[in-house]
Amino acid sequence: MADRSRHQILLVDDEASIRECFAMLLSSAGYDVATAKDGFDALLHLKRALPDVIISDLNMPQMSGFEFLSVVRRRFPQIPVIAMSGAYAGDAVPGGIIADAFFAKSGSHAETLFSTVADLIRTSGAREAAHRNKSAPVWIPRNGKDSEGVPYVVLTCTECLRSFPLSVTEKVIPEVRETPCWFCPNTVRYVIDFSQSVVSPGKRAQSAAYAGETEATA
Repeated sequence: MADRSRHQILLVDDEASIRECFAMLLSSAGYDVATAKDGFDALLHLKRALPDVIISDLNMPQMSGFEFLSVVRRRFPQIPVIAMSGAYAGDAVPGGIIADAFFAKSGSHAETLFSTVADLIRTSGAREAAHRNKSAPVWIPRNGKDSEGVPYVVLTCTECLRSFPLSVTEKVIPEVRETPCWFCPNTVRYVIDFSQSVVSPGKRAQSAAYAGETEATA
């Protein structure tokens, strides 16, 4: 049973060895950690209990972290989230990713993750207010091409819930976009799925690196 006197973290990653390594690291830092193997598994966990922070990988089967974090922002704006990946460098949140912070699996140290988690918990109240004051973007899959060969997506308005098509360029840029709803005064914020163009380096190497940090903190 989780100790509610300790902060709860939900860790989402499709690689079992990485889940185990990060769970051990975070537990050693004093957090209670639950794990999920993909976005769908994580949403099932959120039906049972809400964590203080979510840490999610981006490249996962079934439901990617890109889509999962978009769902979390819309349904659970009170929960701060950290996106993590080996496909990006630096500590800035990459464009188009709906997260409060980013952790690069390659080249980052566990202490960086600990300080990021602590900061998000400390500022969670202000972040929740900011999240609620701005509508969360919808993650949209690429639907293909119309009869004239023009690429398009189908958007669903978050207010009137009506759907409408939207032509897009071939090149998908990872950024939050806006368009007026065809049926009501609402402005729909959206991100077009670009996850297939993001490739992470070998996860085995990442797992081995953090296994070394786990042993060092033991």
